Amino acid sequence: VAKQVHVEPLSAQRPDSLSLAMAEPERWTSRGDGEVNLRMGESGFAAEPPVTVDQMFKTAVERFGSYTALGWKEGEQMKTMNYQEYYQACRTAAKSFLKLGLERYHGVGILGFNSAEWFISDIAAIMAGGFAVGIYTTNSPEACQYLAENCKANIIVVENHKQLQKILQVQDKLPHMKAIIQYKDALKEKRPNLYTWAEFMELGRDESNTQLDDIIATQKPNQCCTLIYTSGTTGQPKGVMLSHDNLTWTAFAVGRHVQLTEATKSQEIVVSYLPLSHIAAQMVDIWVTMKVGGATYFAQPDALKGSLVNTMREVRPTAFMGVPRVWEKMQEKMKSVGAKSSTVRRKVAVWAKGVGLKTNLSKMNQYVYQTPVNYRLAKKLVFRKVRKALGLDRCTKCYTGAAPITKDTLEFFLSLDIPVYELYGMSESTGPHTISLPNAFRLTSVGKLIPGCETKIHSPDQEGNGEICFWGRHVFMGYLNQADKTEDALDAEGWLHSGDLGKHDDNGFLFVTGRIKELIITAGGENIPPVPIEDAVKEAVSLVSNAMLIGDKRKFLAMLLTIKCQVNGDTGAPEDELTPEAVELCRKLGSNATRVSEIAGGRDRVIHAAIQEGINRVNENATSNAQRIQKWIILDQDFSITGGELGPTMKLKRPVVMKMYKEQVEHFYKEVVTPSTPDNSLPPK
Repeated sequence: VAKQVHVEPLSAQRPDSLSLAMAEPERWTSRGDGEVNLRMGESGFAAEPPVTVDQMFKTAVERFGSYTALGWKEGEQMKTMNYQEYYQACRTAAKSFLKLGLERYHGVGILGFNSAEWFISDIAAIMAGGFAVGIYTTNSPEACQYLAENCKANIIVVENHKQLQKILQVQDKLPHMKAIIQYKDALKEKRPNLYTWAEFMELGRDESNTQLDDIIATQKPNQCCTLIYTSGTTGQPKGVMLSHDNLTWTAFAVGRHVQLTEATKSQEIVVSYLPLSHIAAQMVDIWVTMKVGGATYFAQPDALKGSLVNTMREVRPTAFMGVPRVWEKMQEKMKSVGAKSSTVRRKVAVWAKGVGLKTNLSKMNQYVYQTPVNYRLAKKLVFRKVRKALGLDRCTKCYTGAAPITKDTLEFFLSLDIPVYELYGMSESTGPHTISLPNAFRLTSVGKLIPGCETKIHSPDQEGNGEICFWGRHVFMGYLNQADKTEDALDAEGWLHSGDLGKHDDNGFLFVTGRIKELIITAGGENIPPVPIEDAVKEAVSLVSNAMLIGDKRKFLAMLLTIKCQVNGDTGAPEDELTPEAVELCRKLGSNATRVSEIAGGRDRVIHAAIQEGINRVNENATSNAQRIQKWIILDQDFSITGGELGPTMKLKRPVVMKMYKEQVEHFYKEVVTPSTPDNSLPPK
């Protein structure tokens, strides 16, 4: 059949192959003022009429005007704002931005912890015809400067004095910048073009609506409205251009697919605490919630240092998204509490977890069964109490994404009757591409496709592993001002190449098996994905916090290990003290260690032997000799965001770790073996 050459504006038929026929130039753009062909479908989710952010918000106000939209604590008091007030606040802020000189297709940078002001600044920037640009709160002044310059930011909104200092340090290098707004705390000093939130909102309060309405009227669903800067593990971050349709369609598709209920029936409640400069938090906290008239409550800035559970207990969310590290921390905390409880309680918990895991695995495999009596008893004795303690007693949807999670953690929560559903996607796909559902999930799978999207496994090997490619209306417009990088990510047919390796099982579940860039190719030419081996070590040796496999272009595999330690509540930096759970483990093994420094570098022989034993067990299951870990070392401190080894979503920055621990790595591969000393030779395993 001859291919239709003429394509209606705003639509693009899905190509059937990765053939190299030239795609229409409008499929992507790297220009801030560019427009793209939307990947419309003829039926189902993909045929949903495109709308702008303002249109979606207006519809929400019409349907859910008097329902709570946002909630936050001021001291001990909970303050709220309904949809009507929320929309008006966004319009006022948009008029203020225009008065301050925000130009079309220029950025509004937002630097701070999640708050109502963050959301309002984001949406107001879009309404006023600019770009909403989240900036990671952990960024250095130089990194802030790069982003602000890259998106030609006219205005930067900061949380407090600490974040303000970063911008002031580089403001003379930002020619486009016209104003700074600080939304929390009193200003420590007056400066020209520096406003408090109240002063900023006052600017637009009495302005005429004409200019704003004219701008909103010219906005189209296929134009850019948001920039997400990818936290590149290498090189400068790229500005992912997301269109109105990317946001509004994805919010529609996700809400419908995971069957969220609309506020008129029963209001969904979420807690906002993950970095909003990341697409996952924006999609869940702002857009999906708005689409169904849900309420978003803001956690405290020290949420990830321990206060999150207090907010959870108070708010009792109906849906909750956690990155793997959040789930792991909960698991560690619960284990250390469990270790201190009475023998009887421990026995009951062990029994209940056995029942929970068995029942939930049967559910997962969809065996026809009656809910066993012992499950109902376990629910009454244990599961309900655990959920209440975590603030998850109303939560029917717990999700994890943004980085790989271990099977151990998933099974731990499943045994407590808390299925954690894995989802998968990237900034370039406006967040999710596949989602696990209560009636369709498999442990360690990232779930099935969101309807209206498609997956292709590009050049699969014998086992079906290949590069995962995406198609759908969630695929981004392009990277701002980087046509070459855009062409690397989108092939000629418009498929988004994820850089991830994966395969489907017979039931259409997607499994992500690694990153192409992370693949270790040994000197012997063997391709080894590191994550499964790292996870196996963490499971075999529960003292281990982080593990990083090494061996690219080397003769054998080696591993850097870190031990579970306490974290500084203020800075998030790892400390020398072991976690209570780790101390307990050391005791059981016959060691009196209480600090990392007593164990690191092989100082504690008992622990050293126990880790070696765990690694031997992992090696016994290795698929080939090349996949065995021959050497390892315990580092002096754990990886962290502050240390630079982890990215903002707790992803391991492998190139950074390689640089930081270059000496230790080189030491692994020093030739020790000489013919005269056969005792030194590495074991054949």
